[in-house]
Amino acid sequence: MAVFWAILVSFLAVALVRLAQTLKATTKLVADVTDQAVPLLADASAAVRSAQTQIDRVDAIASDVQEVTSNASALSTTVASTFGGPLVKVAAFGYGVRRALGGRKEDVPPKSPRRTVIVGRTVPAARRKRK
Repeated sequence: MAVFWAILVSFLAVALVRLAQTLKATTKLVADVTDQAVPLLADASAAVRSAQTQIDRVDAIASDVQEVTSNASALSTTVASTFGGPLVKVAAFGYGVRRALGGRKEDVPPKSPRRTVIVGRTVPAARRKRK
């Protein structure tokens, strides 16, 4: 029976030694991961702060663009209401004066007689009107 206890104690001693080695390796691994994770977290934090700064700048630019757009829209509405009606009236008056002084366009003969080509031969404009 003493041999059985000796084998059992030896087996438990080997298992405890291996468990101690595994725990030491695990402790070293956790320490290495911690040493590497702290700088990574610091870099990530700096990147997030930088991104937040850039987002704040973009937000400021977007609000300025929105303000400029609303000002341009208001200016466009003001110019259209101020000058739009009178300009239309002046253009209509000018058109009426040109029509009155220039005569009708139907009375003006065409500058060059137009000809139509029908299957290889031309037909003068005067003959086309008679048809």
